[in-house]
Amino acid sequence: MKKLYLFFVVLAALQGCKSDGKNDIILPTSTGNTNQILVVMKGNDWLGKPGDEVRSVFGEHQVGLPQPETLLSVTQIDPSGFKSFMRNNKAVLLFQKSDSSGISILKNKYAAPQTIIVATAKDEYDQINLIKTRGKEIMKLFKNEDIKFIQSIFKRERVDVSQLKTIKNLNIDIDIPERYRLVDDTGEFLWMRQHLKSGIARGDGTNNVLIYSVPLTDESKIVDNITTVRDSIGEKYIPGSQEGMFMITEQAYTPFTYDAEISGKKAYETRGKWEVKNDFMAGPFLNYTIVDKENNRLIVFEGFTYAPSVNKRDFVFELEAIGKSLKIN
Repeated sequence: MKKLYLFFVVLAALQGCKSDGKNDIILPTSTGNTNQILVVMKGNDWLGKPGDEVRSVFGEHQVGLPQPETLLSVTQIDPSGFKSFMRNNKAVLLFQKSDSSGISILKNKYAAPQTIIVATAKDEYDQINLIKTRGKEIMKLFKNEDIKFIQSIFKRERVDVSQLKTIKNLNIDIDIPERYRLVDDTGEFLWMRQHLKSGIARGDGTNNVLIYSVPLTDESKIVDNITTVRDSIGEKYIPGSQEGMFMITEQAYTPFTYDAEISGKKAYETRGKWEVKNDFMAGPFLNYTIVDKENNRLIVFEGFTYAPSVNKRDFVFELEAIGKSLKIN
């Protein structure tokens, strides 16, 4: 996974320019992986209550993963050390003392691509309150920038989806990286898979993309039927190693569903765990069910990961970036 995101960072060099209106200023390429931020905060504050609050808010676990993994990985540095190459980190949360409390965003100040969120507060109490009240907003800002960054790379190295029957029949577009290979394309159901190179799975470890549609019957029951629909698709299209084995929603873990928006349309994001019935294979999945009223249907994008023995947050994050690139024509 480290190699994958090092690849992202190298490609980001292509974006390392900004214009001052007369001349192009070449910025250094930013450093750091996705889902990782550098917190610039005084050491005493970091070891005290403000630091505790940052760790509490930013240390929230990503739902739907087999093992606990935080939404973001956080490292800290004292303001005195925020210079030279340390300023080139692509995601920085910079705490400063000020007469007013709030946040502001700086883009590509020292490197590209780069997002610096400046959090100002009057004192320790104000600083803690700022983290409590706006911490989730700050995390979302960083996450959205990471999504845009990954999507910009996928758009340059995407599969030619015009050659896929299901994509053509559904009249949609999506940026799927070319390293994903076709497993099945019936015209009604698409399955593409990338083989992973980490963990004990090695050649068997995979990231998977599924796309299909189902009729829109009762909008009030969409959320209740998400797992039922995905289980029926698993039984029909995702077989296990022996007869009677197929992918289902893990019965011991209740998925979480949130409101979302894809391609400007109402959608539902569901995170949970899958397993193979009567087998021991399992892993996380991410499902976007998009309400396409104009065509009286639901477009479903699903990504699922099989990667035993390794952290899976960043694999699922890649699937999220792919899913959010889907457009209904």
